[in-house]
Amino acid sequence: MSTDAIEVSGEIPTTPEMAYQAFVDPELHAAMTGAAATAEADGAFTAWDGYITGKTLEAHPGQRLVQSWRTSQFPEDAADSVLEIRFEASPGGTRVTFDHRAIPEGQGVNYEQGWVDHYLVPMRAWLQKQNTPG
Repeated sequence: MSTDAIEVSGEIPTTPEMAYQAFVDPELHAAMTGAAATAEADGAFTAWDGYITGKTLEAHPGQRLVQSWRTSQFPEDAADSVLEIRFEASPGGTRVTFDHRAIPEGQGVNYEQGWVDHYLVPMRAWLQKQNTPG
């Protein structure tokens, strides 16, 4: 079965450590995205009110996160995709890179825009609000 692979990156105004925490801490993740998230001790997680499910495979705080990842739009017989998120210090704060592989064929373009619209844009807005006094 053929699959799609995408890479999306952007800068957000925070440290790599805080950006990482916003992905792994369900309360911060929910605040950042506006949708419920969960995280279990075994690495299992959900995001976007259960639309996304997966499991953390590797965790390198402030540097890198690797997860098995799927949405409710994946065909039932499709394997989980693999998502690697890298956090690198940059002049604007942190460059976040989503390296997303093994996406069901034809769906990559949707997730490519989704990482921008549902993560990078709301993360910037949420972090700017956190850093504004008052």
